[in-house]
Amino acid sequence: MNTVTLAPSLRFVSSIEEIGRERWNALTGTSNPFTRYEFLHALETTGCTTAQSGWQPYHAVVYGGTEGNEGTGESNEDFPPVLAVMPLYLKTNSWGEYVFDWSWANAYQSYGFDYYPKFVTAVPFTPSFGRRIFIAQSQGQAALLNLIVEKTREKAEVLGASSWHVLFPLEEEYESLSELGLLTRIATQFHWQNRGYGNFDDFLNDLNSRKRKSIRKERKQVSEQGIRFRVTEGDAISDEQWADFYLYYQTTYLTRGMQGYLKRTFFKTIAKTMPEQLFLVNAVKDGRDIAAALFFKNEEKLFGRYWGCRNEYQFLHFETCYYQGLDYAIEHGLQIFDAGAQGEHKIQRGFRPVTTYSNHWIGNPGFSDAIANFLREERPHILGYQRDASSLLPFRNSNQG
Repeated sequence: MNTVTLAPSLRFVSSIEEIGRERWNALTGTSNPFTRYEFLHALETTGCTTAQSGWQPYHAVVYGGTEGNEGTGESNEDFPPVLAVMPLYLKTNSWGEYVFDWSWANAYQSYGFDYYPKFVTAVPFTPSFGRRIFIAQSQGQAALLNLIVEKTREKAEVLGASSWHVLFPLEEEYESLSELGLLTRIATQFHWQNRGYGNFDDFLNDLNSRKRKSIRKERKQVSEQGIRFRVTEGDAISDEQWADFYLYYQTTYLTRGMQGYLKRTFFKTIAKTMPEQLFLVNAVKDGRDIAAALFFKNEEKLFGRYWGCRNEYQFLHFETCYYQGLDYAIEHGLQIFDAGAQGEHKIQRGFRPVTTYSNHWIGNPGFSDAIANFLREERPHILGYQRDASSLLPFRNSNQG
């Protein structure tokens, strides 16, 4: 069979299925639960990421290398080698992103311009940082990244998209995209770090006396209310547990006057396709489940994501979402606990401020300059906030902050 060498070329696809699980995961890996094929595919197939929800898939894929000249290009098997992939969505709103640009949209509107649609490279509804652009190690990383940036900008202009936003990338990606002309923005989350703790008391012994007593008191009050906890790993979670969890999940959003972003079928799907990376913590009182929190995990990191309850009990949220997570992380030797966006209450529970990143390309030069000025003025306030947060950490040894 004759072979031909193909120069790298980029195309945009309307579904991750057009790339395929093996090709996608070969580049992304499966360690990060949120960028693996199974997670993103479940969002698509269960109707969570659609044009109707404001998250229309528009993924970028770079092909190249060598292929047999008999290939037709019509089927997955006939595609030339995949050199790079990038999750991409055409957005018609700013919901579910957690890097807030509502004021930018309002500014556009006030001047008679359309901010939507826009391009977003992110994991939908998931404010967890990780790699966002996946390039084969054997390929010229810089050249392919430049190709992706160039073609994404061009496609945005063709579609009339105002901008392109890369949310929660790794710091190295953030720096590389900055060098290619994208604006830079930082924000803050709070993560817990395992310092070789053998059990929860080891962690408490790292805290000052006042905070150590406070956390013990909180945990004791939950226990004295007759609440117990059980952990169920992904493939053992029952249909009844999923039904209760989804009720709790939706109730949490309804209290804010919103609908939850994710469908029940999404959770059931990932429980089948990636069960090894999730588990459920149920709170039980008088033999009945009253609350639940869903966690994701990999070899070194725990991710707390969704929670809800039937009724409110004092300190139930902290115990279910944080202390049970810490117990699990310590028992299983996980090094980092990412408990989600925001939450200054995490500081006094030993969660340290960490910097998160985003990059932004704004098509309109005037607005791009204005937003660049805003971001320059915003940065020292973010850094000052992080310093203040670090000063409030409850560790006995101040150097641990």
